[in-house]
Amino acid sequence: MTPSTLIKASLDAGKGFLHPPLLEQAQTPGAAPRLQPVMVPIRSIGPSHRERISAHLLALSAPDRYLRFGYAASDEQIGRYVAGLNFERDEIFGIYNRKLELIAMAHLAFSVDPELKSGAEFGVSVLAKARGRGYGSRLFDRAVMHARNDGVDMLFIQALSENTAMLNIARKAGARIERTGSESEAFLKLPQANLDSRMTEMVEEQMAQTDYHFKVQAKKFRDWLAALQELRRIP
Repeated sequence: MTPSTLIKASLDAGKGFLHPPLLEQAQTPGAAPRLQPVMVPIRSIGPSHRERISAHLLALSAPDRYLRFGYAASDEQIGRYVAGLNFERDEIFGIYNRKLELIAMAHLAFSVDPELKSGAEFGVSVLAKARGRGYGSRLFDRAVMHARNDGVDMLFIQALSENTAMLNIARKAGARIERTGSESEAFLKLPQANLDSRMTEMVEEQMAQTDYHFKVQAKKFRDWLAALQELRRIP
């Protein structure tokens, strides 16, 4: 199977890159507009992105921090959380805009409990200005695919019961949700990895990395143009 065939198969499968569809003109004259999916590159990010991760979390409002962490996380607590991220054990996934701002991220934390070796916990956050685009669901799908490919058979989500957005994502995926007072726990049984899930993740990660490098080059070019224009304004 050629790389182009893999990419087409990945897009046809509709995994990882798709967010809620946008209207597009129908191909048949006179027919109603048809909804078409749009790609959303989601890439795995490493320790070199700690500063962007920190900026993303610090940009969350107090209510958003409360929903994400389950408590009113201060700047200092967020700093300790970012410093303690284990990139060798866990996976961090992110969505960047054209300015290389991390607008949405997910943390897939693998269990360190010897009795729960095949378990992982999912957490996600999306900046207020980037909501309504389905990024939380897309990150969840990406994390689920990586988890199953890594041998995880149970995904765990702990969230405040008022965090309806997160719980709805889990519920739509078929998770079993248990509520205890102000907190809810969701358990999602994952299927075993197969050739399709492994190849899909490989292709999507490659496409996301390519997209990110393109954005880096585009930003450098924009910055160079801005600096050039600034020099021209100097008398």
